Amino acid sequence: MTFVYNLVVTAHLLGMAAVVGGYVASRPRVSELMVWGARAQIVTGVVLLGMAESIHSLDKHPDMAKMIVKLVVAVLVAAFAEMGRADAKRGKEVAWMTDAAGGLAILNVLIAALWK
Repeated sequence: MTFVYNLVVTAHLLGMAAVVGGYVASRPRVSELMVWGARAQIVTGVVLLGMAESIHSLDKHPDMAKMIVKLVVAVLVAAFAEMGRADAKRGKEVAWMTDAAGGLAILNVLIAALWK
């Protein structure tokens, strides 16, 4: 089961790379890459938390306060990315939505790395 957990961690990291990389590469417009990365972050994050809580052989003990904060930030990233992409498809560039999605994604990385 550790192998499956690590595969999901890899998918989670790739989602993060898609959001942050898409932000850097496509600014001031929200790219489709950012949207799919944000979606992947939410899905894989919830799966990782479920696996960590339910599979005792993984010996994971997630901090629920941290996980709730990360989930709220991830939902905000996805919301700004979805709205920004919809506007971009209509020809309207809203740079602050791109910056909000990218900045919050970077904040989520900082929370993951620095909150002990």
